[in-house]
Amino acid sequence: MQSGCTLVMDTSSSPLLLALEKDGKIYTATRKGIKQEKLLFPTLQKLLAKAGVALPDIARVFIIRGPGRFTGIRIALTFGSMMHMLNHTQVRGATLFEVLRAQVLAGRAFNTWKETHPTGVLAVILHAFREEYFLQIFDSKHAGPQWLSRQELLAQLADYPSPLFLAGTDKEFAPLDALVGSSFTLAPYKECCVQAKTLVRLSQEKRFETNALEPLYLKPARFELIEPK
Repeated sequence: MQSGCTLVMDTSSSPLLLALEKDGKIYTATRKGIKQEKLLFPTLQKLLAKAGVALPDIARVFIIRGPGRFTGIRIALTFGSMMHMLNHTQVRGATLFEVLRAQVLAGRAFNTWKETHPTGVLAVILHAFREEYFLQIFDSKHAGPQWLSRQELLAQLADYPSPLFLAGTDKEFAPLDALVGSSFTLAPYKECCVQAKTLVRLSQEKRFETNALEPLYLKPARFELIEPK
């Protein structure tokens, strides 16, 4: 087994993102489409060939455990479980909220904003389905992520008692400005999309072994919120 060979993946939505770190170099592969159950292995085969490694050479797998497409999340969890069972591969995982938070904290925009908003808080918004959204506010309350209608989301943001710095994307991965207006400071768009180098960096952190194979679905399959009246 090649020491330090790490495979990271985001199968939670389109596009499928795979990356392999080997000897300090990162190889990436992406495929558009939501049927990751059909896209994963052909894409992975090409990535392994590009990097010159085989599945048994992978020492660590890092996955996105949600939220997102139900089938997509299950595919990553199943793959991670199989690699651990058959190859004794180390498995680590994070939520999309944690990944985007890590990208924002590593950037300049949020840290500059905090200098003038010392009580300000970071919140991550992800589009779920139609007029539904996922939200996690990273404050001292350590509240879990939520699944909200558009109306509920906007009301909660408007009522929040501290300044908010928002990261995330709207429908079709569009920036958040059309959704939330000009009342909030937004993270740079590049920090709002999952980056392979971030997944590789987080894969080195031991804390992501905890609950690595615990899915964060938030939204039950084929279930929709009723817009409050």
